[in-house]
Amino acid sequence: MPIIPNTSSISYKNQRVGVFVDVQNMYHSAKNIFHARVDFKEILLSAVAGRQLIRAFVYVIRTEGGEEKKFLSALSKQGFEIKEKDLQIFSGGMKKADWDVGMAVDAIAMADKLDVVVLVTGDGDFVPLVEYLKINKGCLVEVMAFSDSVSRRLVEAADFFIDLSGKKSKFLIKQ
Repeated sequence: MPIIPNTSSISYKNQRVGVFVDVQNMYHSAKNIFHARVDFKEILLSAVAGRQLIRAFVYVIRTEGGEEKKFLSALSKQGFEIKEKDLQIFSGGMKKADWDVGMAVDAIAMADKLDVVVLVTGDGDFVPLVEYLKINKGCLVEVMAFSDSVSRRLVEAADFFIDLSGKKSKFLIKQ
């Protein structure tokens, strides 16, 4: 069953917007589904949509080799604030790399200064955050993700869903 986008958001020029990007989620979705890379500059422009950007964060994992430095520099030049942490490697060899709690804490901490929170992720773990921001902070919450990999519950919880899959030529860079 296809996802029906929630299109009830109202946009005004004077809305204060915060953008929170789950880079790992977006990177792997684009790579695995479309064999492409995400155009984060276009993501930011579409997330702000002519409104007043307060802050834009990207959440990334540092690799052992540090090959992401050029990518992070480009993101910084595009207007993103970089939040980095190391890849966790456990004694059994299992690896963990997620920023869910950090991203949620930042969104809650910023919520009183924002009218709109834009979450760029397809991860359904953010549903409680969306509900909290809407009910307790009065924020509009917009989600940007690929419909091919987004949680249906996340789409339903958001005030507005922007389907990046519908505009691949705009949001993806072919490898």
